[in-house]
Amino acid sequence: MSEQNYKNHGRIDPTFHFLLSGILLVNLIAAVVHLVHHPGWHMAWYVVLSLTALILLFKVRLYAMKVQDRVIRLEERMRLQALAPSEWHAQIYRLSIDQLIGLRFAADDEVVELAKQALEHGLNRKQIKQRIKSWRADEWRV
Repeated sequence: MSEQNYKNHGRIDPTFHFLLSGILLVNLIAAVVHLVHHPGWHMAWYVVLSLTALILLFKVRLYAMKVQDRVIRLEERMRLQALAPSEWHAQIYRLSIDQLIGLRFAADDEVVELAKQALEHGLNRKQIKQRIKSWRADEWRV
């Protein structure tokens, strides 16, 4: 695996993004086609169930990402408390979840300075990631 950086840190899960999503999308299309060709209560119910399965797939993904974001928020606050001077600890809670998520890729030697810049300049996740000089890979993200 190549070294992780801003350009390649996004993750695609082929099983989710292509296989499961593709199958459920094709299933929904097939259900709609069947409904058009053979209208009736059973075919309409098939469309409802197909749509429900597709929505469920994406909601499960969103729930996992939300939990991940909460863990990242906790981890980054704890890391900043360990690395930042004690007089700056009150500022840690001013960082938004978006900013904390961006900071998770910064190495320990630059995370405090980037956090200060994020607060001073209102940087968002993307802007923070673009300023990282020493990338800290995150291979465990969902």
